[in-house]
Amino acid sequence: MKRISMVLAAVTLVLGLSQCKKQEQQTTTDTNGTVAITLDVRANNGSRIDVNTTTSTVKFNTGDVVYVASGQKFVGTLTNNGNTFAGNITNPTEGEPLYFFFLGNRTPEESLTPGSSTTCSVNISDQTNDYYYNYNNDNYVYCGPVISFATSNETFTGSGLYTAFFLNKAALVKFNVTTLSSRPTCILGLNNKVTVDFSTNGFAYSQVDNGLVKLSGGGGVKWAILLPQSALAEGEDGSIYTEEGGYTGTRPAIPAITANDYLNEGIALVAATETNPSTAPVPEGAVSGKFTINANGDRVYFSQGNLQYQASTNTWRFAEHQYDFVGGTNDYWYGGGGEYGNVYENEVKCSNNAISSTYSGWIDLFGWGTSGYNHGAVCYQPWSTSTNSSDYYAYGEYTYNLYDQSGKADWGYNAISNGGNTEGQWKTLTTNEWRYLFDERATLSGIRYAKANVNGVNGFILLPNEWDASTYDLNDANTSWADYSANTIAGTDWTIVFEANGAVFLPFTGCREGSSFRYRNGGEGYYWSSSRYDNNYSYFMSFDDYLYSSYYYYGDGSRPVGFSVRLVHDVE
Repeated sequence: MKRISMVLAAVTLVLGLSQCKKQEQQTTTDTNGTVAITLDVRANNGSRIDVNTTTSTVKFNTGDVVYVASGQKFVGTLTNNGNTFAGNITNPTEGEPLYFFFLGNRTPEESLTPGSSTTCSVNISDQTNDYYYNYNNDNYVYCGPVISFATSNETFTGSGLYTAFFLNKAALVKFNVTTLSSRPTCILGLNNKVTVDFSTNGFAYSQVDNGLVKLSGGGGVKWAILLPQSALAEGEDGSIYTEEGGYTGTRPAIPAITANDYLNEGIALVAATETNPSTAPVPEGAVSGKFTINANGDRVYFSQGNLQYQASTNTWRFAEHQYDFVGGTNDYWYGGGGEYGNVYENEVKCSNNAISSTYSGWIDLFGWGTSGYNHGAVCYQPWSTSTNSSDYYAYGEYTYNLYDQSGKADWGYNAISNGGNTEGQWKTLTTNEWRYLFDERATLSGIRYAKANVNGVNGFILLPNEWDASTYDLNDANTSWADYSANTIAGTDWTIVFEANGAVFLPFTGCREGSSFRYRNGGEGYYWSSSRYDNNYSYFMSFDDYLYSSYYYYGDGSRPVGFSVRLVHDVE
């Protein structure tokens, strides 16, 4: 544990103007004993917290409020306007120093009266919204409310120049949080209330609400302000948990906290035990991994492969392998030609080019909302090839999403032959759920996805919430512009190592326009969402591999275009 001096930058306090200017400005005490004063603070970049692991410097910022005491009582507040603090103090005692208290901009529990109040208490439990710009790392960092104190170097004699040096009365502490929830992580057993005695300038620390301190949501590095207290032994089960339930853990031993401590080694917090684990078996046709799709903690299983359809038998099924795709003859104007895909029926290569109402092979690229149910669209059949967007309106209106009304416009409403063979078990992700999966989801390993070539097919690997990073050493994880060759995985390794541990693969599948198949520059993947965009477009998730850049993105695609569908099943 490293301790360094964590002090507020020296500040110059200018209370009014100099004595020779007093008559010009007429800065005098009024009949109620109130004096208007200013506090000049122009320290460095003006931020209040710069969580730099080598400095831990504390500085002031616009809107910060300082409480002032004099003569053993509270006399007023000063508010920072960017460069200076300004405010009124009432009945300060001449010949004594002024005392300044910064209480993290928390609202006092008591109603304070200038000139008479002698105590003030604030609660620092909730530290989820305290974030400050870190100029050293060029990002925003969450950190709790700073508590600090200063005594003016000069005694109060009216308007004039005053200086003070603030000392931190709490500790800046780093936590390394591991959790599967995006909700705040709660720690019990910590001092979370500070009471200031203006008559003695003393600070007292105590606990309310079982000593709750709440950190900002999700996993990763979290900085917090902790109040002084004795060392804590390891807590009981449930002594850390995620807000609104979901996951719990055991608070580790925490060293003694003293004022001005700076603990930057990182205390590990693990809140990964489900409070209400699912006891239902993994659905037929699903991969065993669980994936959180929103901030509420809802989770899903992915289907074992992309959705496929056979018109001659009106049969829906999931691909046998996650890396399977039907493909076809590439008709793309740039780099066209070539046959793509790895799906066969009776030893005959299947093709999306052959889409029709009687085709006996399999197709896997569908216009939006072509579930086969007559939900109100002109083109609702899986073999539809019309190029008019208005033909693909879910339930006959462009304002509807697939999940609206009866829900039958969603392909997941179908009975999937190798996915339980019962209607209404599966669904298509919304665009926000796709985004959450890739960009926001918390995992124990810290890895959400990686680009790879699996069994000769480019695509994205999605890692489940509880993926163990030691299972396989993935390169360039969570890096959308990485090259697919960074991770080359054989089919057997995929099945034994990845799929057996719940991983999902989204293969490049190309797209279809009418009956023309497109597979440009070695591959591209487009996956429908269930969310509409406007009267022509609906949202999709896409990843491309151009000549010089590779990435995934979310967009709005023309509804007639044939994209892939990957269904999910709720974790029950």
